[in-house]
Amino acid sequence: MSDATPADFEFRRLANAPFVSATPERVLAALETVAEVFVGHQISILDHMLQAATRAARDGADDDLVVGALLHDFGNLFAPHNHAEFAAALLRPYVREEVHWVLRHHGIFQLYHRGVKPDRDPNRRERYRASPHYETCIRFCERWDQTSFDPAYRSFSLADFAPIVRRVFTRPPHAVDLLGWGE
Repeated sequence: MSDATPADFEFRRLANAPFVSATPERVLAALETVAEVFVGHQISILDHMLQAATRAARDGADDDLVVGALLHDFGNLFAPHNHAEFAAALLRPYVREEVHWVLRHHGIFQLYHRGVKPDRDPNRRERYRASPHYETCIRFCERWDQTSFDPAYRSFSLADFAPIVRRVFTRPPHAVDLLGWGE
């Protein structure tokens, strides 16, 4: 690659364009795979995320926050010990820094709602108080995440969120594109 010419990189960009543009469809298809995954709750991971996203949408949240709520626990399928970082990394190129930060830290902020346990400090979130995104993360967890385990809650469907997912994932990436596929 160190000998590649601008024409080589343009060829690569054009060759990868269909793959990059299909990202929203892959995300939507992957979300369907968690419909039958239950991790200690009465509802599936997908139902939990649909509830959180529905609550965000009903609260008037913008596309970034709604998609963040929809995907915030998606990493549980692949990275159960660092699911928040997984979701944050997935969305980083497409959402503003505030949403990336909230997704990355929501697991820590959720400890506040899980009670005192010997190995978990429910006030661990306090170390992030200086962040400009601290209050947003508190609202995200209080209003949308920790309340979204209700088997009787009427959520919007994944199909209802598909247009928002497509809008967010078809934006030009604004974070560093390390592979050069989106540039």
